[in-house]
Formats: sequence, C-alpha cells, structure tokens
Amino acid sequence: MIKSFYKLLFSLLIIGSCKKEISLVSTDFTTENEFTAGIEGPAVDNNGNLYAVNYKEEGTIGIVDKKGNASLFVTLPNGSIGNGIRFDQNNNMFIADYVSHNILMIKNGEKKVQIFASDSTLNQPNDLAISPNGTLYASDPNWANETGKLWMVKNNTFILLEADMGTTNGIEVAPDGKTLYANESVQRRIWKYSISKNGRLKNKTLFTSFTNFGLDGMRCDSKGNLYVCRYGKGTVAIFNPNGTLLREIQLKGKKPTNISFGGGENKQCFVTVADRGIIETFFAEYPGRSF
Repeated sequence: MIKSFYKLLFSLLIIGSCKKEISLVSTDFTTENEFTAGIEGPAVDNNGNLYAVNYKEEGTIGIVDKKGNASLFVTLPNGSIGNGIRFDQNNNMFIADYVSHNILMIKNGEKKVQIFASDSTLNQPNDLAISPNGTLYASDPNWANETGKLWMVKNNTFILLEADMGTTNGIEVAPDGKTLYANESVQRRIWKYSISKNGRLKNKTLFTSFTNFGLDGMRCDSKGNLYVCRYGKGTVAIFNPNGTLLREIQLKGKKPTNISFGGGENKQCFVTVADRGIIETFFAEYPGRSF
C-alpha cells in the first residue's frame, strides 16, 4: 500500500512538472508601447546589452539594459529605418535598412553608422542571419506581390542566392554553420538548405508548413532547435532539427516579430511584439547559439 502511494505521488509530480513546462508563458521585459509598432531586430551584444529598432519613433535603435530599462542608442541617418539586427564575433552590429536597400554597420564601441553593403535591386532587406564564418544572409520580401528573394553578403556585396520565392522573412543559420532556414510569411512555409563551402545554398527541402497565422523572425538554440515567431497567433513555436514541434510558448501579445537569446546563461529569450510595442521574455531549456 505504501509503495503504491509513493508510486502515485511520483506520477503526479511528473505530470505537474510537465504541465508547468507546457504552460510556460512570457512576461514583460520593457514597458509597453515604449517602442513603436515597428519594433523588430532584437539582438544581444557581447556585454549583454539588448537592442531593438524603432525606440519611441521610426528610424532609431534602442538599447535595453539587463533590468529592462530602455533608452536611445542611435538615430539612423538619411531616413533609414532598421529591421533585423545581428552581431558578429567581433561585436560589430549589422542592421537591415529596408528603406534604403542597405545593410548598415556600427563597429564595436562606436555609434557611427556606416553602409556595409547596398544594392538598389533589393526589395527591402528584412531579416539577417550570420554564419560561424561571418557570412551574412538576408531575406528580401516584396509584400505587395507576395514574393521574395534570399541574398548572401560577401566582400560588402549582395549576391543573389534565390529569386521567385514567397514572402521571405525570418532567416537563421544552424549552430554548426551547415544549414540555413528561411521562412515565407504569407505562404506559411519554412525551407531548409544545406550551406556549401562557398556560402551558397543547395538541397532545398520543406522543413515545415502551417495552415494558419503568419511567420516572422527565427533563432536557433545551441542544440539546433529552431524558435519561430508565429505572427498573429502570439506564440513562439519550437522545432527540433528534424522539423518536429517540441512546444509552443504563449505570449501576451499577438504579433511577435522576432526573437533573440541573451541573459546570464544565454537562455533568456527576448521577443519583440508589435501590437504591444514591447519586448517580452521567457527562459529556454538550452542556451542560444553564440551569435
């Protein structure tokens, strides 16, 4: 009888812990509406500072400290408006400037904004990914036509990788640098590519697809699991490298635009949420990839 009681108690504890894991929801990290509805591009530098675009007004980048206090970092010049942000291993910041068809750069320790690469044939560089060897990739949607492209940036030059896609948006490179993921927001598909030694893409396969709601920014953790912002649904869906849905994190807002990792163990997720003008946060099981 005693043995049966402890067996039942153990089972209830396991069930309770599973429910707690599945019911994880995010909390507010910054103040609501401190950023505009164009909030995007969360990225964390080597010092643990968090950045996102459109702090209080369009065309700015805000910096957020470890306690969630936000302030102005820089105002972008010449009418530029940022979208995705990524840092390289040297702590240089890269910003997708969708208005002026640029990728902008701010060198480590500076606030001077310079053009890293520019090409007028782009629709609008939207989101960025960076491989372990420093190669940049950019999504390039045409929202009006529901089409898009993928680009690689080498030697300060845009190189077209694929055209005639759907509305390309979220983009990410796996921790080992061998796989690139790109999603199409309107078509609700995520594609998986192998990355060649020269940085170009091959072996395109469908990673997963959805029947409702949109897709936006994506990030990988150190295990290669892919975190996908479900725009309109208000969740972050987590997939393993085989495309199996592991869990879905419920957010307070409905329009998550992008996600990044940071915090002391690099397990804290920061999600920009457009309908609330805020950054929400939750803690992942595994740390994010290092950059």
